Amino acid sequence: MYDLNSALFTDYALKLRTIHLPQHSSGRYQPFAAFDLPTGTVISKTFFYQTDTNGNIKLDGVWNGDPSELGSESTRLIETRLLIKQEHGWDALPYVWHGEDADLAITGALLSLPVAPDRRINYLVPSRNQCAGCHATNHSNGEILPIGIKARHLNRKNPVTHQSQLLEWQNRGWLSHIPKLTEIPRNAPLDGSGELAHRARSYLDINCGHCHSTTGAADTSGLFLDYRPHDAASLGVCKPPIAAGKGTGGHLYSIVPGKANESILSFRMKSEDPASMMPELGRSLSHTQGAKLIDEWIDSLTGQCR
Repeated sequence: MYDLNSALFTDYALKLRTIHLPQHSSGRYQPFAAFDLPTGTVISKTFFYQTDTNGNIKLDGVWNGDPSELGSESTRLIETRLLIKQEHGWDALPYVWHGEDADLAITGALLSLPVAPDRRINYLVPSRNQCAGCHATNHSNGEILPIGIKARHLNRKNPVTHQSQLLEWQNRGWLSHIPKLTEIPRNAPLDGSGELAHRARSYLDINCGHCHSTTGAADTSGLFLDYRPHDAASLGVCKPPIAAGKGTGGHLYSIVPGKANESILSFRMKSEDPASMMPELGRSLSHTQGAKLIDEWIDSLTGQCR
């Protein structure tokens, strides 16, 4: 199993991530792109919640990384997403859990999950095509690629062994051509104490950057949120929307320096309206902690939009 520095938000679900490489095979390190992994590689991500004594899911659950907890009565498994490297490229397969069994759900599913006796949330399991839509990070060729299997996301300690994940992969023979750890980029965790801008850019990178990049599905928006060097306008500073419609919330610019409450980016992150919220898939709730971080970053920026 492995973990990421900053993770994709999915309605407060907890996640178990694993990777399997065929015996006697190895992947190749790449400094910014997804690692070049061999045919037969399987990447899994299992989404689950802790539950109370009444079976309601907890939106504030905390997991210590012990996989044995997933079989306990106080845990509800929701879905497992697989990426499988075939001869022709990567395939995306979503599975939905029913108790201790999981069934392939090519068309996805909409699950009504109890949070309290009088409250439920609609949890979306993406279809196979929706999985491919996000993972086709270069929409010009439509090639599916892993999003989290990149140096800057993985450059951290394993949550169970507390050793460097990248060095562990190298020692197991899973990854070659790794430079010194000091030369490897590293995104910041959401709850870290590092530089505010670095934490904000890291969060936007994993949650938005796969679409909002120069090759992603949202390239025509001109708003680029992946962790490459971009000028202030490309990051959204004083940038008017191209075609956001209701998604603007009545605001004029993606980011208004010093004024998160007037910024489209903040509005769309907090919205739970399907017509305006961002990301468009993968959540029905807003992420309080993530939105707070982006608000703090925008409020720290200086300058005026003219």
